[in-house]
Amino acid sequence: MATRKQNYPSDSVALEPERQRIKPPPLYKVMLLNDDYTPMDFVIVVLEKFFRMNREQATLVMLKVHRQGRGVCGVFPRDLAITKVEQVGGFARQHQHPLACVMEEN
Repeated sequence: MATRKQNYPSDSVALEPERQRIKPPPLYKVMLLNDDYTPMDFVIVVLEKFFRMNREQATLVMLKVHRQGRGVCGVFPRDLAITKVEQVGGFARQHQHPLACVMEEN
């Protein structure tokens, strides 16, 4: 919607566009959950493959999952978070591991 700007003589009117603020999309945390069966090395591979972490970052997140029961892998828009959860779940099932990946609003 445009608004009129009255700084000009009365016979000419300039229209200025209104600035609208667009809210950024909500972000979601993607997390891995600990279990007693998935090998630590497999979790590191998942973090490197799907979340593009280097070996050191992946090891730190894996240890957090192991010690605290869950660890954040990344924060993404909804569609990307859903995709990551599905990719990790499918990869874990393919390799016969019960690794759980979930998302929650940030």
